[in-house]
This record gives sequence, C-alpha cells and structure tokens, in this order.
Amino acid sequence: MAVLMVPPVDLSFPSLGDQLADFIEERFTFGPGSLEGQPAKLDAEKRALLARLYEVYPQGHKFAGRRRFHRCGCEIRKGLAKTEFAAWVSGCELHPEAPVRCDGFDANGNPVGRPVRSPYIPMMAVTEGQVEELAYGVLRNILENCCDADLFAISKDRIIRLSPTGSNDGELVAVSNAPGSRDGARTTFQHFDEPHRLFMQRHLDAHETMLQNMPKRPMEDPWTLYTSTAGKPGQGSIEENLRLEAEDIAAGKAKDATLFFFARWAGEEHKDLTTVEGRIAAVADATGPVGEWGPGQFERIARDWDRRGVDRGYWERVWLNRWRQGESQAFDMPRVRELKTENRIEDGAFVALGFDGARFRDATALTAVDIETGVAELLGMWERPEEVEEWAVPEAEVTELVADAMRRFHVWRAYCDPPHWFETVAAWAQRWPDQIIEWHTNRHRAMAFVMRKLTEAIASGAITFGAGPYRGDLFRHMGNTSRNELRVRDDNGEPLWVPQKQDGRLVDKIDASVSLALAWEACLDARRSGAKPNPVTYVPFKIR
Repeated sequence: MAVLMVPPVDLSFPSLGDQLADFIEERFTFGPGSLEGQPAKLDAEKRALLARLYEVYPQGHKFAGRRRFHRCGCEIRKGLAKTEFAAWVSGCELHPEAPVRCDGFDANGNPVGRPVRSPYIPMMAVTEGQVEELAYGVLRNILENCCDADLFAISKDRIIRLSPTGSNDGELVAVSNAPGSRDGARTTFQHFDEPHRLFMQRHLDAHETMLQNMPKRPMEDPWTLYTSTAGKPGQGSIEENLRLEAEDIAAGKAKDATLFFFARWAGEEHKDLTTVEGRIAAVADATGPVGEWGPGQFERIARDWDRRGVDRGYWERVWLNRWRQGESQAFDMPRVRELKTENRIEDGAFVALGFDGARFRDATALTAVDIETGVAELLGMWERPEEVEEWAVPEAEVTELVADAMRRFHVWRAYCDPPHWFETVAAWAQRWPDQIIEWHTNRHRAMAFVMRKLTEAIASGAITFGAGPYRGDLFRHMGNTSRNELRVRDDNGEPLWVPQKQDGRLVDKIDASVSLALAWEACLDARRSGAKPNPVTYVPFKIR
C-alpha cells in the first residue's frame, strides 16, 4: 500500500473529530444507494480522517483553538463513499448544532465544539448537470431524510439553514459557474468535488477567486475541502496542483503548515496486472482497511480489465487511484515534467520556430527551440475566452511577437501551419524571406512522423522545457493532446497517429503542442543540414 500524508500525525494537536463523528452518526443518514435513509455509520478510516481535518492548536499556543489546516485534500479510489463523506462534513458545517469550531477547552484540555455562525458554503462541481450527482445532491438527500429536516429549507441548488423564527440563518449553494459570480462571497467553508476534473481556465479562475474569499470571515475560521480520485497527469487540474504541492512538502522542497493531504493508492508491489489475482490484490491494496462492500466486488472490478475496448489508464486511475495517462494520451506527461529546466533561451541564440493556430476559435501559439541545446519555450499564445462567441486573435500582436523573435534570436526557420493565416504567413515570408516556411499539418503521414520524433525526444531527454512564463500553458496543451490513429502503419507495422483533442472535448486547446512539434521538426532539419547562424557583419564608416 502506498500512502502520502502531510503532515504526519502529531498527537500534540487536539481535535474536534471524535465529537463530529458522533454527531454525524446521531443526526445524519446514508445518502442515495443501498443504505439510503439508514443511520450514518463511519468506518475507522473516516473517523481518523475527521480527526485530522478538525485538528486545532492546543492550549498555550498563540493560535489556541484555531483550526490547524486551511486546506484539506482527500484522494482515494472510486467507490469508497468519499462523496458521501464530503456531504456529511458539509452538512455539519451548515448545521446549527454541529461542533465544528472550537469554543474553548474543558478541564482536560480537550476542545469544546460550537456551530458556525451564519455559514456560507459553496460546493463546486464540474458542470451544473453534475451538481445533482455529486456531493450537493447527496447532502440534499441526507438532510431531507434525517431527523433534523425541519431545520432547513431545501431546493434544487440551495439549502438554507433556518433560524428559530424561520428566517435565513446561513446557506449552502451548489456552484459550477464563472469566477466573477463568486467574488465577494463571505465563505465559512467550501468543497471542491472531484477536482481532478476541474482543469479548464474558468475552473482555475473560480478556484482562485474562492480561495481569496476565505480570509473574510476570520471569526469563523474558514477552510476548504477537496475530495477526489487520481486524474490524468499533465492536465493542470486543481487536484494535480494540490497533489504536486503535497509531494513537494513531503520531499522537503516546500513548506505549508496549513495544508493537510491524504492519498492512498496501490503500491508498486502490484505493478504486474496481467492476472486476475494480481488485480484483485491491487484493488484491495488501494481500498485500504474498509475492504469489500459486498462479496465478489474486487473480482468483478478486476475482470473488467479484460473487457474489449477498456481504457486501462482510466481503470487504474479510478480503481487503483494511480495517476495514469489515458491510453490515447499523446505525451508521457510525468516524463515531460521531469524535463523541466530553469534555463531560458538566451537572446542571440540560434533557434527554430513553430507556429500553429486558428484565427477565430481555439488558440494560436508560437514556440521556439534552441537548436544547440534543445531547450523549448512557448513564446506566446492567444486563447479564445470561454463563453465568448465573437472573438478573433489580434493579428497585429501575433506579427509583433514574430518580429520580436526575429530581433531577439538568430532564427533559422519558422515552420508555420498556414490555414486561417494564409495572408499573414505570406506577408511574413515577404518580410523574412527564406525563414518563414509553410508547413501544412493536414498532411497526415508527414505529421505523424513529426509527432513520433517529438515523443522520441521526450523519451530520450533530447528536448527540455525552459522556465518561460507560458510553460504551464504549454504543458496544459500537451496534456490535452491525444492520438488519432491512422489506418496506415510504418515500416515496422506500428500505427501512425496525428494529434487531436481528447475525448472530442472541443473546449480543450492543443495548438501550443502542435507548434512545439513544428519547432522541433525545424530544429532537427537545421541539425541535419548543418545550419549555422549567419555571421554578424559590421561595416566601418567614417565619423566626420
């Protein structure tokens, strides 16, 4: 079993967790499913998690009674009732009698709990359509069936806590929209459901806005909870960033005493998944002490691996809680991240450029590769904002970026995909003859070999990724790129493939990864031809 927990257990911190666990079992029920409506029952692991989530500073500390953690992440495999767990926690944060904040200490130094005053609780899901299926929908069911249902006014997208007079005494809302609508909220607690799916820019912007709202209610000690399974590496999701931060803390590369993170997944001792028995053991390892929910559950999960067409990367993510690429994902994103370098392409370097994009939809990107060192850097990118119908890439800005690259570097050639930019690329070719080359990416066989060369360079480490300001955007586009296998094969019988968006997701952008592939192809062509930068010549003149 592999576990990541930061920080490790420190028994000097008291907790409200035991009080809260008893409260959940006394007041709440199970949500939708086979146990719906029955009294809630917490297993030992969830009781332990509650104890960690609700640790407070001890008596004598300058923050005595305050919450130890401002952000808490729980990453466990699918099917372990983490959504129900999040619903119980959220319900406690809303409840007018739940002991969720410290109101002092008893004679033995144990914290005494109190409810939150006038709570405001947003619960974020991926889309509005998923609100009903995830933690908000589960909580609504629980509160409708529990003994305290009369304390709340419950609707499709909002749960209001009622005061003794029947007025609004706090509320919990389901959210999935843009960040602007979250600005100004006086949040006391918030929950992000399945944040491995929250990787679009509007999700990241909303997350940032919501985090910045947290210090507004210091008397109520606000905090954030994330519950998730493992996701696809390289997408730049909220969960991936949280996981990487926790790994850095565990490795001593970063410090944040206010973050708690727990993850459990099948360890490397279960690397061999070729047998049903091996897969059963791996699922059991990822599950932990709770075990099977019913006889034969693990075997049924294990046998699904052999189903024709199954996405085994997805299977490993959801059942073993391992961060794995989808089988169609184009780039090995963990390997890509290993190739990060703090170096930048220096002014005056001999470089190759790649340009790709659409004028009115998607994105447009310009990437450079240092021909000598293999350092790649996204120089600039324009993306169509979400939920905007009328939009165009500012052509003048793109031309100015190309001109700036020509001034800063010795540019051998720029390979430019001309569709949507025919006139502009032609104007560049007139301005910089012999340097601007039209390279049509719709030539599938040629493009397939370009992508193969790039993936081989990543595998061998021949290419590295410089510390430019847009490196995160480049990685996001690379993570969005999947393989569209062609019907033709190479000389070894291997299928050729060209880049496409993953799972038909039109909102995802991949143009920066295509511009990278073109820049790498130009770099290799320069090396093959023995190209050298043109010498700089100076013409003397007489000073009068």
